[in-house]
Amino acid sequence: MYGAGDVRVETVPDPVLQQPTDAVVRIVRSCVCGSDLHPYHSLPASEQGTPMGHEFLGVIEDLGQEVSGFKRGDLVVAPFAYSDNTCVFCREGLHTSCLNGGFWAVGGVGGAQAEAIRVPQAQGTLVKLPVNEDSELLPSLLTLADVYGTGYHAAKQADVNARTTVAVIGDGAVGLMAVLSARRLGAERIILMGRHEDRTKLGVDFGATDVVPERGSEGVERVRELTGGEGVHAVLEAVGYMNSYETAVGVVRPGGVISRVGVPQYEDAPIGFGSLFGPNITLTGGPAPVRAYIEELLPDVLEGRVEPGRVFDRTIGLERVPDGYRAMDGRTALKVLIQP
Repeated sequence: MYGAGDVRVETVPDPVLQQPTDAVVRIVRSCVCGSDLHPYHSLPASEQGTPMGHEFLGVIEDLGQEVSGFKRGDLVVAPFAYSDNTCVFCREGLHTSCLNGGFWAVGGVGGAQAEAIRVPQAQGTLVKLPVNEDSELLPSLLTLADVYGTGYHAAKQADVNARTTVAVIGDGAVGLMAVLSARRLGAERIILMGRHEDRTKLGVDFGATDVVPERGSEGVERVRELTGGEGVHAVLEAVGYMNSYETAVGVVRPGGVISRVGVPQYEDAPIGFGSLFGPNITLTGGPAPVRAYIEELLPDVLEGRVEPGRVFDRTIGLERVPDGYRAMDGRTALKVLIQP
């Protein structure tokens, strides 16, 4: 990406091992993320360009000497942040704060919208998958790299359970995965706040019991009506804009939780006496440590109990990635799958 709206497909050098803890992975599936649209809207123009993409499945082609437990030819999934899986923060389930970790497409590490990628901290990052690279499960398995784990993180941080009334703000892939996750954790009342009918229908399939298409004060009023004026126990905010945060504050009940996983596009937000402090509202969330959740979520995907891959509604090759960005930005695609 060379700037806002400027995505190009280029030939770059093949990745190679740089550290004994690295692996080189041939990518078989990747995608465009809703969070990729933030720089697509605002990235300053550059002569260098920034590699893009942070979600992938792939086949191991080369391994550093210190990587064990894998072999060439293994099909693996990688979370959107690499980590050693052994440091103090990883052991506490906070892999996005790994002392030896980092993020794709930063600091000389390539992006996943590519044919191949170097994986730092490969032993701690990669998870082997017990399927072949032609499996019909690949789209659902790819969601474990980010959106399913991120939606699950939102629900887990909010302590969603059978007694929890939930509002999910946003009908993008992460919001829909938050619905799926809230249902998985036992929530019986899930209000999806979204206005794209094709997406909210999928949200209902995933477990939403109510759909609120209204925005702003009208949306807040509607959720309040649905909850007898009390508001919801948990708000899973999957958008990241200030108006979404303000909606979250408006619909949460006293003693409730706002769990944010939409990347915030603002620096200041109301947290004082009249917004969060007075009604004893908890604010939580953050970048999801999806590596902590992959083994937990994987069995349901493998056994077909959930189909998170339904969020992918368009498949393209690498040469058409700029079209994929335009489709997602124009809301003509929910989430674009890339098959190199």
